[in-house]
Amino acid sequence: MAQIDAFDIFILGAVLVGTLAYFTKGTLWGKQRSAASLIGKSNDTSAASIATRSIITKLQESDRDVVVFYGSQTGTAEDYASRLAKEGHSRFGLKTMVADIEEYDLEDLDTFPEGKVAIFVMATYGEGEPTDNAVTFYEFITGEDPSFSEMEDPEQPLKNLKYVAFGLGNNTYEHYNAVIKRLDEALLKLGAKRIGEVGMGDDGTGTMEEDFLSWKEEMWAEFANHVGIQERESVYEPALKVEEKAELTIQDANVYLGEFNKAHLHGIESAPFLPHNPYIAPITSCRELFKSDSRNCLHVEIDLEDSNLKFTTGDHIAVWPHNSDKEVDRFLSVLGLTAKRNDVIHVTPIDPTTKVPFPNPTTYDTVARYHLEICGVVSRQFLASLAAFAPSEEAKTEIAKLGNEKDYFSEVVTSRYLNIAQVLANISGGAAWSSVPFSLIIESINHIQPRYYSISSSSYVDKTKPHITVVVESIPTTADADPLKGVASNYLLDLKYKQEGIKNPSPSAVSYTTDGPRGRYAGNKIPVHIRHSNFKLPSNPATPIIMVGPGTGVAPFRGFVIERAAQAAAGVPVGTSLLFFGSRNRTEDFLYSEEWDTLGEKLGEKFKLITAFSRQGPEKVYVQHRLVENAQLVNKLLQHGAYFYVCGDASRMAKDVSASLAKIIAQQRGIAEEQGEEIVKSMRAQNLYQEDVWS
Repeated sequence: MAQIDAFDIFILGAVLVGTLAYFTKGTLWGKQRSAASLIGKSNDTSAASIATRSIITKLQESDRDVVVFYGSQTGTAEDYASRLAKEGHSRFGLKTMVADIEEYDLEDLDTFPEGKVAIFVMATYGEGEPTDNAVTFYEFITGEDPSFSEMEDPEQPLKNLKYVAFGLGNNTYEHYNAVIKRLDEALLKLGAKRIGEVGMGDDGTGTMEEDFLSWKEEMWAEFANHVGIQERESVYEPALKVEEKAELTIQDANVYLGEFNKAHLHGIESAPFLPHNPYIAPITSCRELFKSDSRNCLHVEIDLEDSNLKFTTGDHIAVWPHNSDKEVDRFLSVLGLTAKRNDVIHVTPIDPTTKVPFPNPTTYDTVARYHLEICGVVSRQFLASLAAFAPSEEAKTEIAKLGNEKDYFSEVVTSRYLNIAQVLANISGGAAWSSVPFSLIIESINHIQPRYYSISSSSYVDKTKPHITVVVESIPTTADADPLKGVASNYLLDLKYKQEGIKNPSPSAVSYTTDGPRGRYAGNKIPVHIRHSNFKLPSNPATPIIMVGPGTGVAPFRGFVIERAAQAAAGVPVGTSLLFFGSRNRTEDFLYSEEWDTLGEKLGEKFKLITAFSRQGPEKVYVQHRLVENAQLVNKLLQHGAYFYVCGDASRMAKDVSASLAKIIAQQRGIAEEQGEEIVKSMRAQNLYQEDVWS
């Protein structure tokens, strides 16, 4: 009998681990990995601060009066939660903490101490859905019969809970701010007592920030009166400590230069690939779709073969961008940090309930390049907080005016799409704001977020190589300011030109450090993860579908039609696929024009494409007009059980399409328009009307 040595045992163990990995997809160890270990936090205090999943225990251990929960998809709700917590402490002396709602089990809310308050800042995502991090809590609290820990009073288990509520939504969606409305209704039903009115910010009107600012002033007045506290002089008290580490350099292996976590730091990629642990994916193809000298739209193909990431047709892929070299330089310069950009810093929480939003030790350059939304919307409240650190009295007066006067701020900042570095440079005449604590910068500017793109290919055809369709954002502002550049889309455009070895001919082109930290993205790689969507084809391929997708809204429908064509080629009976596509001009931006004829040949009479080119005739024609022109066909398909899909702009197009469909149903069926609207609502409720839209 052969002897088994240590090496054999090692190999057997490796096989066992690999087998478990394959069949469990990492779930056995995935539940044991803490958030801190996953994103590579380098301090024990932060890791300990989320060790308990009981918010009651956490409040007691940390001696907090107020907890601000957030449900956030893009980072805005998290930012508002942080601002409320800081303001509660600085203005009223409250002992506050911010809490990611998915990090706590809230079945013990029925034991919430009487003297404490919970604030809920909750975004509504998609069609009235909670954000990814709020799903578990939301489904629990709005369920028919939530079961709490003690249930001393089954009728009103949350009678001790006092709460404040603010929602983030978009009025172009049918279920505007549905999450905060339903949460408020559920809490009141369970006996909780609300302080003040429910606040609602509207991204659809572009007033989210001002909605929040006006609401919070009224809320704080009611809060102070209810709790019996007095406002004090507001001063900045850092929650984070930033230390420069002269003994470390960027050559040290333990210094983070943009890596997401410890595994990435050491050049190791391991599943599961999630938002805090994305897969560094190769781009296998990136080509231009527009035939225009002034605009760009990219078709990008991404290779997930070695990742074990799964997607299905209609899902989204998240691309993690970073900031351009020009904007990083501008940002560091205005803060007087250019000479220190590669100095190593170590960031630790002063307040044990505060989390450091990135792994460290790191550098000033890394924080600006990979971790902060330095090109994002500027907060008027943040500007006001910088007045104390202005480089001159003139700058102090000007920034205070911008922070306090809404209309003036809108005229000088918002209407010109200025970012924080541009605003500060304009105020000071280029003088550096070197007195601004870097801790305040980290605490006040949103953490950079992934950009989500609808997958424009079919998993039925290729399960490992999703495609995306990306219009490159470059919006003219004013004569004395740079165009507003989309961070992710211009990152991908720069990758394309570098891949081709060609210089971007645009005079406003921006360049990125596309090789990534320590060259880990070399070879045209980008960090990605998959976000699953409810925007899906019918389970029965024979069901007809109607698709409305102008511009890049056609992306998921390219995947839908490719899938139907492949199914038909395989002998699967498929239903009619009717696609309405719109763009400016047939010769410049007719996306995938060369593909539709080929797909039509494969599907025959089961595919029909109807186009609307808004700038190619005497009058502007949009997809909603073509929808009405084809009312009889649309109604016939609906009466045969067709699913109706809309993808693209939410602010006008999606609303107009919905209204047009209601009119079509009413006119074609000889019923009142109100009845047509009710039928559309019923279609939505039955998932027969699906939207994948953005503002």
